[in-house]
Amino acid sequence: MSLRESLIDHEGYETHPYTDTAGKITIGVGHNLTDNGLPDHIIDLLLDWDIDQARRELDRIHPQWREYTPNRKDALVELVFNMGAPKLLTFKKMWAAIEAEDWAEAAVQLLDSRYAQQVGMRAHVIADQLEDG
Repeated sequence: MSLRESLIDHEGYETHPYTDTAGKITIGVGHNLTDNGLPDHIIDLLLDWDIDQARRELDRIHPQWREYTPNRKDALVELVFNMGAPKLLTFKKMWAAIEAEDWAEAAVQLLDSRYAQQVGMRAHVIADQLEDG
């Protein structure tokens, strides 16, 4: 058995954080998040993966998004990244405005949401990206 196989056998292979027998938050193959956190290169890989996931979700729910300006595409990716596609799909009036390419109204609808109240300035920045393109 290789070292890798032995470590997986002894430590387990966990895709979600758990508390180990010493009370440490752990993930993967015994990676101690409590004491070690994540190294920058892993954080960067996760971010890239999450951005790609958000783009794939947008391809699924609104394929036209790729035709928009870079700022508008980034705004939509950030929204999916932050709240997920299922939640974003509940913004019916915002989507109607986007489909009509009424970007000012899309921004208004985004800001007229509980999400905007929860995230504060972030929503204003994203609304500006939608409106100004």
